[in-house]
Amino acid sequence: MRIAVLGGDGFVGWPTSLHLSNLGHEVHIVDNLSRRWIDTELGVQSLTPMDSIQERCRIWKQESGNTIHFHLLNLAKEYERLKQWLLDHKPDAVIHFAEQRAAPYSMKTDRHKVYTVDNNVNATHNLLAALVETGIDAHLVHLGTMGVYGYSSVGAPIPEGYLDVEIDTPSGKKGQQILYPTRPGSVYHMTKSLDQILFQFYAQNDGLRITDLHQGIVWGTHTDQTRRHEQLINRFDYDGDYGTVLNRFLIQAAIGYPLTVHGTGGQTRAFIHIQDCVRCIELALSDAPKTGERVKIFNQMTETHRVRDLAHLVARMTGAEVRMLPNPRKEADENDLIVKNDQFLSLGLNPITLQEGLLAEVVDVAKKYAHRIDRSRVPAVSAWTKDIAKRVDHDPEGKKLKAV
Repeated sequence: MRIAVLGGDGFVGWPTSLHLSNLGHEVHIVDNLSRRWIDTELGVQSLTPMDSIQERCRIWKQESGNTIHFHLLNLAKEYERLKQWLLDHKPDAVIHFAEQRAAPYSMKTDRHKVYTVDNNVNATHNLLAALVETGIDAHLVHLGTMGVYGYSSVGAPIPEGYLDVEIDTPSGKKGQQILYPTRPGSVYHMTKSLDQILFQFYAQNDGLRITDLHQGIVWGTHTDQTRRHEQLINRFDYDGDYGTVLNRFLIQAAIGYPLTVHGTGGQTRAFIHIQDCVRCIELALSDAPKTGERVKIFNQMTETHRVRDLAHLVARMTGAEVRMLPNPRKEADENDLIVKNDQFLSLGLNPITLQEGLLAEVVDVAKKYAHRIDRSRVPAVSAWTKDIAKRVDHDPEGKKLKAV
């Protein structure tokens, strides 16, 4: 297949591009490199050194013999160029990663909220409108998030996208399936909730074939392809805005920094290893909906854990100290999370679960590049409200905070 990977320079986009190219697909990365500009804005760099996207593609060609094409294009701002690109290249599938992906970043200031909505919603709608206008029958695979569901405890498994309900009518009860209600906990998660409505409309109104992947928190560093050459290594974020919780714990342990658990640590989250992420994209591509079918929704996760349990797991493995910090997020202190992921399992996914060897691999990577870590960027300080911001302790070493 000819596959467009929108946002293919990013944390999940790059290893996905390598994985699909390795399978023999013709891969085109379309990206405006905004994540690199955000690094500059925040004054922080990836833990792992990243070459230019052009150099990364050159090294991949050298190592694999396969070509990944790169195209500089802003989906949210360059609609006419996007349409022409689609007409010129006529992809069989489009994988949409081209959205600002960090909840804390989306909540930093009003400017960041506006940017996140402008970038994410416009990019998604521009893509949908362009596919309709050009008449290109490409399977659209979108990377969403489990966070659209919120983190309240409902006491029942979260289904894959749709909920069976009964409605009282004059002629009796009638069954119906509706999108599972969203309860976004940040502006970022809100944009992913809005994406769902856009997908539903364009699938039913214009017959677009769409798969929406509600992904859990990603952990890990390497995939089979990124291991081939040091310059193919994936980006690795450790800062309070973009670093995901388990990867942050492992980096903190590697540099002797207290493991930062926010609030009670009773938040339950869904997780998936980076290798399983790229495998799920492959499986989703092989199971495309037909024209006229509703949006296909997968829960792209493999296990759930409480944050404090993960911290103590890493502490036992590394000898690190766990410290409790005020929670910058507006969320419940404790929640349960039960999630169905039957569809990927039925398609053949053999999940990678939290294994000490893979956790140790991340610590080893962190130690190798520890000289690149700015310790002042480790704390998560972007607060959901001004009241919460007053309670967040910015002490970079966590020395004033309660140890557990």
